[in-house]
Amino acid sequence: MDSPQPNPEKDPEEWTTGDEPMTGPQRSYLRTLAQEAGEEPPRELTKAEASEKIEQLQRETGRGTD
Repeated sequence: MDSPQPNPEKDPEEWTTGDEPMTGPQRSYLRTLAQEAGEEPPRELTKAEASEKIEQLQRETGRGTD
């Protein structure tokens, strides 16, 4: 049997739910990352925008990298 392949990451702009408001976990994680980066946490973002901001802040803070 073939082992299942991991799902390729989809660009947030291609998400079918990307225009919906960000989720609670996204909001919470963004708040944490923004504080660590010395920024004001963003207030209202879509799921896609929140995902992109999380990636940006992870790069800035060194979080989420192995």
